Amino acid sequence: MDENFWHQKWERNDIAFHQREANPLLAIYFRTLSLPKGSRVFLPLCGKTLDIPWLLSQGYRVAGAELSRIAVEQLFAELGVQPSMTAIGGLSRYSSTNIDIFVGDIFDLSRGVLGPVDAIYDRAALVALPPPLRDRYAAHLIEITDRAPQLLITYDYDQSLVEGPPFAVSHDEVGRHYRQSYDLQRLASADVKGGLKGKWPAAEHVWLLRRLQPAPAAPVKSQTAPLMR
Repeated sequence: MDENFWHQKWERNDIAFHQREANPLLAIYFRTLSLPKGSRVFLPLCGKTLDIPWLLSQGYRVAGAELSRIAVEQLFAELGVQPSMTAIGGLSRYSSTNIDIFVGDIFDLSRGVLGPVDAIYDRAALVALPPPLRDRYAAHLIEITDRAPQLLITYDYDQSLVEGPPFAVSHDEVGRHYRQSYDLQRLASADVKGGLKGKWPAAEHVWLLRRLQPAPAAPVKSQTAPLMR
């Protein structure tokens, strides 16, 4: 799987992965991030998800990263907004009020270009990447967001039955990617209604990842030298 896989998906309008409504799990669990209105939320590999207008409607600002220019142009068209466009290195930034989407390879997106974010909502990024890329992606995401808290959605199923995407990401793998930077809490798990791709048994999991706080420093024991006589 390479960039052409996703470009061809959008060029052929082969986007069965695109949900026709905002993800119900977002509406239920987004509050667990405890973000004040106006916070900036980053959606990696965002496509033209309807989760973006939901977040905007709730008073949040949105940043996104997406490989396909077609997806981003459709996103803004469906929002009814004409974005401004700026080239930044190998990326293009599409911007309007409260929204910035960076078009290009997410690995070309730096912390300085992305700017500060208050949280990450990863519904379709980690599970979209094959195993060799997931380690690199997770480390990059931590770096460019300065370990911003995450609401993460994953799938778990027998990967030998069907090829991804979405790929199976086990609980152990979530821990391997993120336990050094976050406190991990699984908020919910449920069977995928009708099965993955309408056929294969699968479970969907919702995770809350909160930034680990540094352990308090151990108190320094005073050492009093014995009196010399």
